[in-house]
Amino acid sequence: MSDDQLWGVIAAGNLGTVATIKKDGRPQLSDVSYIGQPGLIRFSTRTSLAKVHNLRRDPRVSIKVTAPDGYGYAVAEGTAELSQTAWSLDDEVVEELIEIYRLIAGKEHPDWDDYRRAMVADGRLIVRIRVEHLYGWVQ
Repeated sequence: MSDDQLWGVIAAGNLGTVATIKKDGRPQLSDVSYIGQPGLIRFSTRTSLAKVHNLRRDPRVSIKVTAPDGYGYAVAEGTAELSQTAWSLDDEVVEELIEIYRLIAGKEHPDWDDYRRAMVADGRLIVRIRVEHLYGWVQ
């Protein structure tokens, strides 16, 4: 399988399952909405969630994406970088969260002021996966 074919699967979707490593070594799985481009996958999450705690301890991460027709998948492995937590309605994290929303949803939010408030109140941050290895199968 070529990297181009595998990136095609990742680019065609926006829902995947992220695997982080729990303290006891077992995987912790979370479904996320993401945006992917060659070499980088980004998604939003809340600071309080297990995947964030896991990634702060061990930044190794994988994300599995199923092909849109169900006949194939791609797994991207890499190292996660965590942004700062959104703390102000107009900080750079909130601006990137807006960009990610637009790319995933393909549309504008009906109330950007409310969205900004929610991102700060939720303690949102961005996980950036710097992809180091791809594998999978595509029909």
